[in-house]
Order: sequence, then C-alpha cells, then structure tokens
Amino acid sequence: MVAEFKDQNYWALILGGSSGLGYASAKKLAKHGMNIIIIHRDRRSEIPDIEEAFDEIRNSGVKFESFNEDAVKKEKREELLKKISHVLGEEGKIRTLLHSIAKGNLKPMIGEEKLLENLDFQLTIDAMALSLYDWTQAIFKAGLFTKDARVLSFTSDGNKKAWKNYAAVSAAKVTLESITRSMALEFARFGIRANCVQAGITVTRSFQMIPGNETLRVHALKHNPFRRLTVPDDVANVVYLLSKDEASWITGSIIPVNGGEHLM
Repeated sequence: MVAEFKDQNYWALILGGSSGLGYASAKKLAKHGMNIIIIHRDRRSEIPDIEEAFDEIRNSGVKFESFNEDAVKKEKREELLKKISHVLGEEGKIRTLLHSIAKGNLKPMIGEEKLLENLDFQLTIDAMALSLYDWTQAIFKAGLFTKDARVLSFTSDGNKKAWKNYAAVSAAKVTLESITRSMALEFARFGIRANCVQAGITVTRSFQMIPGNETLRVHALKHNPFRRLTVPDDVANVVYLLSKDEASWITGSIIPVNGGEHLM
C-alpha cells in the first residue's frame, strides 16, 4: 500500500470519528500516512471500547490524538483549536477537515408523540451543518490549513427525499450542501476545496436510530444495481480519493457514493 501522505506533516481533523463513516475514513487515511485528530462526543462507559478501536489507527504508524468533547459549542471549539495547534506543532497542517457529526432530532411532525419544534430544527441544523462552516472559518483564521486543503462532509439521500421523522436532519443536509457550495466558491482563492459525499444507505449507529430504518434498507437493497448496501469502507475510500493531489480539481460537488442506488 502506498503511504503517499507519510512524512508530509499532513493531518486529518475528523469531527465525529469514533464510529461509522468518520471512523472508517480515519482508518483509511491513516493507512496512507495521514496523521489523525478525532473529536467525538461519547459517554464515559463507551470510551474503553472506542479507545480499543482507536488502536487500529495508532498501529498504522501515524500520529494520533483524540478529544472527547462537544465540537458544536463555540467555547469548546476555541479550547480545542488551541489544543489542536499544539498537537500540530510548527510544521503540521490540516490537509483534510472531515465533518461527520450526527446529532439531530428524529421526531415526527404530527401524532401523539413529542412533536418536532422550531428549536429542534435549530439545534439539528447548527450541529449537522453550521458547525462545518464554524470549524472551517476557525481553522482558516488560525492558519492551520495546508495550501491545498480539503473540506469534506457527509450528506444523504434524505437531502431530497422525504422520510418520516427525518425533517430536521433533511433540512440540515440541504443547508450543509448549500454551505459547501458557497465555501467552494469563496475559499477557492486560498486553495481550499469543499465537497459533500452522499453515501448510500449504510448501516451505522446513527442510521439505526432513524425510525423505520429497516424499510429504507429493504428499499435500497431492491434498487441497488449491485444488490448490496453501502458499507463505511466504500465511503472512506472516496474520502481518501478526495484527499489526494489528483482530486484538486473537484470542488463544490455533491458526490454520490452508493453503487448506483440513486439510478432507480
């Protein structure tokens, strides 16, 4: 395996990388020599298992740091940025910023259960969309990006399709895509590329929290030309490809990674 990022002092900062797509991407980038920083928010009881999983990244021979903090809160972001700057040192720079925060409200709009409210939309959009812009701005102002940096995030098929109880997350995904296109335009002169990866139906911890997720799985299997679901490694492979020098001319795009699931 070619470790093309080795010895370049490149770092990937992954927001929400303790499981699912973020974790798979961290492993993939580490295997190719990218140093890794993961910011995640998990319960204390989950930390031993998470740290054991992080050992696979450490064993790749790259530098690795993790912080169990809330990446969405402004005061925490400012504290974390100081810690990150210290970790990077004088030579290290962030080549890839990957946003993989899954912190949204999955409530119905009608019914007898607790209903979706305006505040639920605000909190979901702030965590799953606006925080990408906040982190991009903060890293840019601190001068921590490489000259050819990549800002990546994950969107979903719910950006256009209506799923029950998914309204707040759907609104966040649309916002995320809009912000990405604008950043691609306005940050281009500073060498920053911004893209969204639209993963197919992937069985992750956050996906399993969606009410009726089994129906989505069955539908995806039926319509996918390859008759299988997307797996985290499929998505991680594209995060890696978009982080390579050869992907420097791709920006402002929403890239489907679903084995053709969107065709039918």
